[in-house]
Amino acid sequence: MRSRVGVGLLALLLGSVAVTGCSSAPAPAATSAAPSSSASGPSSDAASATASGASPSPGPAPLVAVRATVTEELAAPWGLVVLPDGDLLVSERDSGRILRVAAKDGARTEAGTVPGVVSGDEGGLLGLALSPRYGDDHLVYAYLSTDTDNRIVRLTYDPARPATEQLGAPEVLLSGIPHGPRHNGGRIAFGPDGLLYAGTGDSSNTALAQDEGSLGGKVLRLTPDGAPAPGNPFPGSPVYSYGHRNVQGLTWDPQGRLWASEFGQDTWDELNLIRAGGNYGWPVVEGIGNRPDLIDPVAQWHTSEASPSGIAYADGAVWIAALRGTRLWRVPLDGDRAAGAPQAFLTDAQGRLRTVVADRDGTLLLVTNNTDGRGDSRSGDDRILRLTIS
Repeated sequence: MRSRVGVGLLALLLGSVAVTGCSSAPAPAATSAAPSSSASGPSSDAASATASGASPSPGPAPLVAVRATVTEELAAPWGLVVLPDGDLLVSERDSGRILRVAAKDGARTEAGTVPGVVSGDEGGLLGLALSPRYGDDHLVYAYLSTDTDNRIVRLTYDPARPATEQLGAPEVLLSGIPHGPRHNGGRIAFGPDGLLYAGTGDSSNTALAQDEGSLGGKVLRLTPDGAPAPGNPFPGSPVYSYGHRNVQGLTWDPQGRLWASEFGQDTWDELNLIRAGGNYGWPVVEGIGNRPDLIDPVAQWHTSEASPSGIAYADGAVWIAALRGTRLWRVPLDGDRAAGAPQAFLTDAQGRLRTVVADRDGTLLLVTNNTDGRGDSRSGDDRILRLTIS
């Protein structure tokens, strides 16, 4: 298996170039536009982040600005998907609710509560995904915790029904994903191949990550019906890659390459390029290990500056929502490697960040996570923000 070696030196003197300009699109009438001070260039604290085998500097970093608050007063939000009409569905980890958020004014409708969700510590109702055939089947996929495991289910969603009654009964597609107070993974997403991918955690049992027979500490690949995907590297198994500690971010670049974020333990958080059958090292190594039998991360951060959850691809880069690090990271890409040093935006401006999603208009949707019991909640938390990149 191929391993990336060598830690690249910083390719940018961050913050040295000011970039102007932002979207001229007005904020929706019922949302609160962000003040001009919310515009952010890259922070100089990115100096401790490293990129493996980074190519020369890609040029000046963009300016990131909060264009609007889409909605607020959410309780421990986690997963977010964009519906075909532009409205949003968001999951609340502890309540087990799925809410619909109107794009035009941020109004919320409770679609319903997902049965069987057991919340506590890091478990509960986590990631959401829309069926690739959502326009025909109206199916929503969810990753959730019970009192014994984590599992993936799908439900029909009918917004024509009364509020709180719009979700059908969940159909269990995959159960038995290891569950614990911490490290439950939880991100799910459909790839460009029409298959369902899931990031799982080791549930604080580190041995599971290297156990090819366990669903813990893995990236899984499934058919839309929950069966192991044809062509998986371990026949008859949903396991696609292994040696992960806690994967909570999945995204694809335009060439169809899969990227994943991973929580480290004491030293290094990671951004990984996922390859079928790849071993990403946990718990043998954390961060860049320079071992030919293990795949090194493309970028890494000290755990105090990241704790990376959701990720998205936009504007030639992977964007990473950081929880403990309370910032939005950008890793510019050059094919399958970093094009320069990671850059930090919005540092400490919005608190803990759980999820980032690229919307169809080129903006980013960013979900804060200050009401999950670990953040410093402020008035209006938690929020979904709309960001412009210029």
